[in-house]
Amino acid sequence: MNEGVKERFLRYVAYPTMSDEASQTCPSSQKQWALARQLTQELLKMGLDAYCDEHCYVYGKLKANTDRPLPTIGLIAHLDTSDECADFPISAREVYYEGADIVLNAEKGIVLSEHDYEGLAKYRGKHLIVTDGTTLLGADDKAGVAEIMTALDVLSRSELPHGTVKVAFTPDEEIGQGADLFDVAAFGADYAYTVDGGALGGIEYENFNAASAVVTVAGRSIHPGDAKGKMINAALLACEFQALLPADMIPAKTEGYEGFIHLIDMKGGCESAELRYIIRDHNRDLFEEKKKILCGAAEAVNLRWKTEAVSVQIEDSYYNMKEVLKDHMHVVERAASAMRSCGVDAEYVPIRGGTDGARLSFMGLPCPNLSTGGENYHSRFEYACVEDMETMVRVLCKLLTE
Repeated sequence: MNEGVKERFLRYVAYPTMSDEASQTCPSSQKQWALARQLTQELLKMGLDAYCDEHCYVYGKLKANTDRPLPTIGLIAHLDTSDECADFPISAREVYYEGADIVLNAEKGIVLSEHDYEGLAKYRGKHLIVTDGTTLLGADDKAGVAEIMTALDVLSRSELPHGTVKVAFTPDEEIGQGADLFDVAAFGADYAYTVDGGALGGIEYENFNAASAVVTVAGRSIHPGDAKGKMINAALLACEFQALLPADMIPAKTEGYEGFIHLIDMKGGCESAELRYIIRDHNRDLFEEKKKILCGAAEAVNLRWKTEAVSVQIEDSYYNMKEVLKDHMHVVERAASAMRSCGVDAEYVPIRGGTDGARLSFMGLPCPNLSTGGENYHSRFEYACVEDMETMVRVLCKLLTE
C-alpha cells in the first residue's frame, strides 16, 4: 500500500466515530463500524491475519519473520472520538506553522494561537493538521490508528527481523468501555502499548484512579404561595451541595498529580435535580478521600434540611496502572529506548486521564501509553503534527524490531 501516515490520518478522520455514553450496546454507536471494517480490510491487504468481531473490536496478527525467541508485542488504539465537540463534517487541512495565529475559520472568527495554547510554540517550522474550528479533529485517537497502520505496512514489506506483532483497535474508549469486551487471552501478547498519548516523547505508565458519581435530589413541589414549611426545592439543594465542595479541587485549578472533582452535568427543578461528577486522583488514598467529600456534602445538606433528599451513587471506572507496571518496567524502558534511537527525548508523564491500557494492565496485559503527536484533545482547537506522526511511525518500527 505504501501510504504515508499523513495520508492515512486524513482518510481516517473523515470517518465520524463518536461514541455514545447513553447507549447500552457495544459498540455504543453504529458509525464506528465503518472505520472498523475499513481497517480490517487494510490489514488483510497487508497480509496480516485480521478480523472484526461482533462487538466492533478489530484484531490483527503480523507473523514473526525470524526464529529468534522474541516477545509477542501488541499495539492498541481506539476507533471512537469524544462527544465534547461535533465529529462531522470534519474539514481537515494542513498548515505550515511559523508562529502567527492560525485562522481556523475567518467567517466565525475562530483562531488557534499561542496566546491561548502556549504549547504551539514548539511546533514552529512544522506542519500541523487542523480543522475549521467547528468540530474536533479526531487525532485522539486516529493519529494512533494511522501510526500503527503505517508501521505495520512498513514492517509487512520489510526484511527487518521482528517477532509476532498483535494489533487491536477498540470501540468506546472515550466512554470508558474500550476494554470491556477486549479478549486478552485471544490477543495473546506478552505486553502491549496503547498509542493514545499527546505531544511527541511522552511515555505514560501512571494514570488517574477514576470514578463517576451521580447525585440525585428528591424535592417536594407545592404552590409557592403555600410553600412555607412544605416545599423542598431540589434545585436549591443541588446548588447548596455543589457549594460545599472544595472550590479549588476542579480541573481548571489542578495539574500534574493533583486530582479533582469535576461537575460535568447538572439539571433539575423544584421537584427533582441531578448532578453528575467524575472523580480523579493518582493517589489511591486521596481518591478515596474525594469520594468521602461527596458523601459528606450530601449528609450536611440532608442534616440542615432535616431530610434524606440528597443521595450519592459512586462507581469506580479504572485504577492507576502504575500498580501493575511497576513490576514490568522493562516494558516502559523498551519504549524509551526506541524513542531515543529515533532522536526523541523520552519523557515520563502522568496521564491526567485514562486509557484502555490502564484497565488492560489490570486484566493481565501490561500496557503503557505512547505519544502520538497530537494536542488539545476533545477540543475544536485540536491539532496533529505531521513530522511528529512520521517520527512515531519510526519509533513503533524500532520498538518492534530492536
